[in-house]
Amino acid sequence: MAQYAILIYDTPDADDYTPEQRAASQRHADDLVDSGALITAYALRSADTATSLRGDVVTDGPFIDAKEVVAGICVVEAPDLDAALELARRNPAVQWGRGGVEVRPVAGGIPPLAR
Repeated sequence: MAQYAILIYDTPDADDYTPEQRAASQRHADDLVDSGALITAYALRSADTATSLRGDVVTDGPFIDAKEVVAGICVVEAPDLDAALELARRNPAVQWGRGGVEVRPVAGGIPPLAR
């Protein structure tokens, strides 16, 4: 089965979720786990904690200055892009009108190595 990365975009102050929004996000994550589709997922700290590298230059802040920032990422398994889009469509971020999601096929990866 193919893997797809779902990048979750939100406003720069994405950590201001209401308790209801946090609960909706948790229900969505639980649904992905229960379906067996979720491979991994991570919420990211706010964009103002980012440090970017461009060549030899290190700067505070996200790589690009944008209205929306990457707030989290998850990787799911799905039989095809349409199925991955359906999983992504259920993400509450799509309905909140503050951001959205982007779905991309995973080209490859490196599993964690035992040391």
